[in-house]
Amino acid sequence: MSFRLSQRDKDIIAFINQFRAVDRDSLVDLFFKQLKSPVNACNSVMVRLYRLGLIERTQQYSPTVYLPVDAKIKKNSQKILHFLSILDVYKQMSTYSTPKQVIVEDKPTGRKGGIEPDLFCIFKGSPFWIEIQRNQYTKQKMQAKINLYEEFFFSDEWQALHWQLEDRSPIFPSIILITPVRYAVSSDHIRIIQVASIHELMEKYKSPAKSQKEARSRTNVSSGGVRIKLT
Repeated sequence: MSFRLSQRDKDIIAFINQFRAVDRDSLVDLFFKQLKSPVNACNSVMVRLYRLGLIERTQQYSPTVYLPVDAKIKKNSQKILHFLSILDVYKQMSTYSTPKQVIVEDKPTGRKGGIEPDLFCIFKGSPFWIEIQRNQYTKQKMQAKINLYEEFFFSDEWQALHWQLEDRSPIFPSIILITPVRYAVSSDHIRIIQVASIHELMEKYKSPAKSQKEARSRTNVSSGGVRIKLT
């Protein structure tokens, strides 16, 4: 069969391969929003790519969720919801600034039993490892997860990760826990941020100018935790 793919076709396929599971509405927002009939245009393109055998799909969800052709997850797997949660975090970030160096289910140690964050990215100039907690865990289990990050920190292996800049000192990423529950976890060596969403993160760490302006309008002065540059 002879066919030609547009650059948008290629970008969509690459995006699905990267995020493993992508719902139709997310594709509309990311690739078709500027068109007159974005939903119809998206449906037409996705049907064509599916019939060409370049993507898979599952209609267990509404709207349809698209998968890579070599996806190793069942079409009714709960793992799909996990990947959609990662995608949602990426989309939230993209409303502020497009994340760079994105790695879904990063495995920076390259070893079984090491840290396995759901997402790595450089966002607004800072590197982050993101853990998305859809289920509630015990304090002990969450602290054990943090301890693994500390072990990696002391290994110094992270200094050679491919995204580190050659002309700057190596940076150990901050850890973002996306969770509706606040866990009593701590570390003396790495920065841990617990928020329910990226929107909460951005509200928490506003630019200094904006924060000062709001502070002047308040009668009470409060002190917060660690500052982080997200501007």
